[in-house]
Amino acid sequence: MSQTLLMPKATAVWLVDNTALSFEQIAAFCTLHPLEVQGIADGDVAAGIMGVNPIQNGQLTREEIEKAEADPNYRMKVSDPKVRVAAPKRKGPRYTPISRRNERPNAIKWLVRNHPELKDAQIMRLVGTTKSTIDSVRENTHWNSANLTAMDPVTLGLCSQIDLDLEVKRASKDAPAQAELNEGTTLMTAEEALERAASRAHADTGNYGGGEEGSQRAQNAADELDADSVFAKLKSLKSNSDDE
Repeated sequence: MSQTLLMPKATAVWLVDNTALSFEQIAAFCTLHPLEVQGIADGDVAAGIMGVNPIQNGQLTREEIEKAEADPNYRMKVSDPKVRVAAPKRKGPRYTPISRRNERPNAIKWLVRNHPELKDAQIMRLVGTTKSTIDSVRENTHWNSANLTAMDPVTLGLCSQIDLDLEVKRASKDAPAQAELNEGTTLMTAEEALERAASRAHADTGNYGGGEEGSQRAQNAADELDADSVFAKLKSLKSNSDDE
């Protein structure tokens, strides 16, 4: 991963004064234009800037400079930092640039539609919005609801894909428990009920005894589970109810 050079102009001033590097090499290392580096050497650019030694701040090595001085075509690389500074944890809602704030309702609509498991607090963290805005988008009471279009917040630049995946993963932690809770209250279809009853009857076949008599009883029990007979009974019950 490439590192970003700190204080490029001040570094260019030091390299011009203390090395034999070409303007092109210094410009490539400091991400400047070669004419700008030439202006630094002539005193027309960065006249009031004090040079910064990139060797002392650990962004360049003496060996890298010597290698570039020996080969004009060589381009120096910024050294990897010796100390990794942890990124500060963000607290509160995410800051949204002014140019992107008009896109937040579209992102909210996308999140509500595609990830209903997300809580309002999670949506607030992702796109930097308020609970009242989320409620208005969800209930179609937003002042611009007729013109809203569901758009991925990652595509809009409101959040990163890593942050979105993390929030979705957190929201889905309780999904298995909720699925088990809903399973007990879900009605089975007629085919599922017949299949379950048939499996139970097959497991209990030994209760009817052996021999022809036991086989006949088992057959009678299986006949009672026949789909046509079940639906015929339902139709007869319905017709009786209509006659009454």
